Amino acid sequence: MFLRTELLLILVILLISKVKFGIYIANHGITSNPQDYIKLAKSGEECGWDGFFLWDHVFLPWATDHNVLDPWIILAAIATKTNKITIGTTVTPLARRRPMIIAREAITLDKLSSGRFILGVGLGSTAELKALGEEENPKIRGDILDESLEILKGLWSGKPFTFDGKHFKIIDPIKFKPEGNIKIWVGGTWPNKKPFRRAAKYDGIFPLKAGSDPSLYPQDYQEILSYIRKYRKSLDSFDVVKSIVTVGNKEEDAYIHHFMDIGVNWLLEACWSERYSLKEIQKRIERGPPE
Repeated sequence: MFLRTELLLILVILLISKVKFGIYIANHGITSNPQDYIKLAKSGEECGWDGFFLWDHVFLPWATDHNVLDPWIILAAIATKTNKITIGTTVTPLARRRPMIIAREAITLDKLSSGRFILGVGLGSTAELKALGEEENPKIRGDILDESLEILKGLWSGKPFTFDGKHFKIIDPIKFKPEGNIKIWVGGTWPNKKPFRRAAKYDGIFPLKAGSDPSLYPQDYQEILSYIRKYRKSLDSFDVVKSIVTVGNKEEDAYIHHFMDIGVNWLLEACWSERYSLKEIQKRIERGPPE
């Protein structure tokens, strides 16, 4: 009986050890100094966090007075000032980016960080894209996103690659060097199905929620994972991401274990200016990941 209990305890410890904790932070409204983000990421690494993920906005029509900083340049600086913390974007709207440029930037950032970069992608905010004169139609943006993802994978393969799509064409075979294998997380709004079929082809899912209640509950994640399993043979090595807000109280923070039990393996502490000041974010990071 003792041996059985001991084995179960070891299994629980192994399962828990697979869960990673990251900082999920806006690239706007917090500070106008990129150095502050570098300090936060360094503090995160020192305090035991596994990841540091930046939003990717250019302009916010709903907060026009906010300072907005480029996440890619900040992440490049963070890559040179840290050693082990995972870094990434959550999420980059590929429909407003040239995939060939992102392919170069992403592989450079991945090499700069010694393989610690994760590319989060999605459709982006319609309001922001409209204000910038970009494509507003979500279906068209989705088509552009799918083509862009195919191009990224093709270019990162290091093999001669051509592409004949509706929105992009690569006529002559080109071979990008260095090649790479960068993880891609796909953002999507549940219960819309297409983003989750898209995510099943890649390395992870970062869901949001449509409707009057934006909260995602364990049942939502059960439905999401059940749906993804229809389009993916195995969830091994597939990342399931959940944004959280914790307060440092075991009882109040216990809800995160319900998501861990279902299969969420990345829990990201949500930090943005509507909730915290820069000093408060620093204090939250220094407290370390939830227990």
